[in-house]
Amino acid sequence: MHIKRLMLLNYRNYKQLTIELGKHVNVFMGDNAQGKTNVLEAMYYCGFARSHRTNKDRELINWECDKTFISLDIGKERLDKRIDITILKDGKKAIKINSIKINKIGELVGTFNVVMFSPEDLRIVKESPGVRRKFLDMELSQLNKRYYYNLVQYNKVLNERNIVLKKRTLDLSMLDIYDIQLAQFGEYIIKERLNYISKLNEHGKAVHKDITSGKENIDFSYISTIKEFSNIREALLQSLEKNRAKDMEKRITSIGPHRDDFSIFINGIDAKSYGSQGQQRTSVLTMKFASLRIIKALIGEYPVLLLDDVLSELDFNRKRYVLSSIQDIQTIITCTGIEDLTDYLDKNAKLFKVNEGVILA
Repeated sequence: MHIKRLMLLNYRNYKQLTIELGKHVNVFMGDNAQGKTNVLEAMYYCGFARSHRTNKDRELINWECDKTFISLDIGKERLDKRIDITILKDGKKAIKINSIKINKIGELVGTFNVVMFSPEDLRIVKESPGVRRKFLDMELSQLNKRYYYNLVQYNKVLNERNIVLKKRTLDLSMLDIYDIQLAQFGEYIIKERLNYISKLNEHGKAVHKDITSGKENIDFSYISTIKEFSNIREALLQSLEKNRAKDMEKRITSIGPHRDDFSIFINGIDAKSYGSQGQQRTSVLTMKFASLRIIKALIGEYPVLLLDDVLSELDFNRKRYVLSSIQDIQTIITCTGIEDLTDYLDKNAKLFKVNEGVILA
């Protein structure tokens, strides 16, 4: 899978942009705050209909304009795709795949597979469980439309249950119905997360040993609000019933996959609490490159890899691993200089110079 062409109209600091990308390494070089990350953000947006750095779509629109347009031409082994997205200032957006308008985001997710690694991804290790759940949900959603559907439905029911819990007069019959639905959708979510964690261990262990020259072992472990996985639906239902009095007192749902987490251990030590900055960064790098392998194994081709100003943050061994592992993967790199890249760039690499929203090839 690779991006053939990107077109932007009134996107952040780009009034108009059309660029053709190579199938291998593409480097966007320039000083800070020139628009390099904006290019990667637009590509990522075409995968998920959301930015990796803001929840407000209107921020993507050039401040002088009322709407923005993104168009991405994607080359795939079976059937090429074109994604067109128009975003309006009121938050509405129109999405087309091969000129056919879609009505739900779920129809887009999985059309364009992408893995992004940015400095902000260190939050996956260091911050709250919600950041790690988001990582799992994004990775699984682009691989499995059924997972995305169950996640949307689960969150809808969860919101409705919490609304009922906040009312002065509780409708217990409605809570019974919501509990059954949460257990149904939650069962599928937890099963798929457990499966993904298993794959993350399978591929991540090899990646991590390569990066650390065999000095470190990594383990991922799913942490759930339920303890029994042989019958997840029944365990969820029983836990919801057992905690109902607590939920009624707190007026919020305390049990379910929306409260789950996963831990990362390096040589048996919790990376979040006791890992060094370098170990935490290596953990994220391992997760991203394991994700590449998982996607390749499931769909038969590598996704596009976006590296947003991360090479300068890596030491020699980590940088060497990244740059020696991307020969068969279309990779888009942003950086301020190419001194560290020259030994890894061949005749197929393309270099773009970025200056104040203008790109020169």
